[in-house]
Amino acid sequence: MSIGLIALLDDVAALAKVAAASLDDVAGQAAKAGAKAAGVVIDDTAVTPGYVIGFAAKRELPIVGKIALGSLRNKLLVLLPAALVLSYFVPWIITPLLMIGGAYLCYEGAEKVVEAVQPHRAHAHEAKLESVALNPRSLEDQRVASAIKTDFILSAEIMAITLAAIPAGNIATQSVVLAIVAIGITAAVYGVVAMIVKADDVGVALARNEQRSVLGRTSRVSGRALVRGMPYFLKALSVVGTAAMIWVGGGIVLHGLEQYGPPQIHHGVESASHAVSALAPALGAVLEWATVAAISGVIGLLVGGALIPISEFVISPAWKRLKALRR
Repeated sequence: MSIGLIALLDDVAALAKVAAASLDDVAGQAAKAGAKAAGVVIDDTAVTPGYVIGFAAKRELPIVGKIALGSLRNKLLVLLPAALVLSYFVPWIITPLLMIGGAYLCYEGAEKVVEAVQPHRAHAHEAKLESVALNPRSLEDQRVASAIKTDFILSAEIMAITLAAIPAGNIATQSVVLAIVAIGITAAVYGVVAMIVKADDVGVALARNEQRSVLGRTSRVSGRALVRGMPYFLKALSVVGTAAMIWVGGGIVLHGLEQYGPPQIHHGVESASHAVSALAPALGAVLEWATVAAISGVIGLLVGGALIPISEFVISPAWKRLKALRR
């Protein structure tokens, strides 16, 4: 074997080692970034199953699939390049954009609270915003579009958290890490959502087990419990999802206010969290988190509540007039 070929093989081996190290680095960064975005992932998982309630069982998985595809498209084709471009050219604009998205989440959550407390008021508000669907197909399209729109805000937060967790510098590494996190989180969230929405069908199948063995009886009992418990679980999940939207949205707005608002806001939140944690030092970290979460929730409710009349009497009429002019 010639010396030149040996040298070439040495170079190839060295490049392979560098590539392997780079892959390990990318995997490590993706894991750390994904862990930091876990809070928003929980919110996304809690919110999505509510969008398939009321549809036939055979349409549940296709609807989840449409939402998942829209979510992945948002992350890879819109948010990933946008996050890289904005962070490179105008990094200061990311926080204001996230605040707008957070305000929208607050609005969505506040709408659901109004719907639970004053359903007639909520229906009147929705009637002023958009026309009622005339057939199941259009209703499904509206539900999917609404889910993807809400997911866009949560996905933007996930991508922003991920980008902030990646060391600045190598844009190729940032792109790969963002793509890995986007694909992984989308698969995890909508995989869990698919299992949740089909759990009642699994329960029915278990309840129909006709075996007379102990295993068969256990299967029937478990299936009946699953079928009876799923409506309550979905209602609880809907409450969690609403609370999550208000909490996450309020937290985004609060973070922006701390960054761009008067320093008293940051100092006030910090003082309140420290004062509460001092009541039980052993639970200091938990109480600090709970205090900030509660403040975020209150801000979310206030922002969302303020946006309901604004959307009804200002934004929606302006949008309708704009659409009329375009025709």
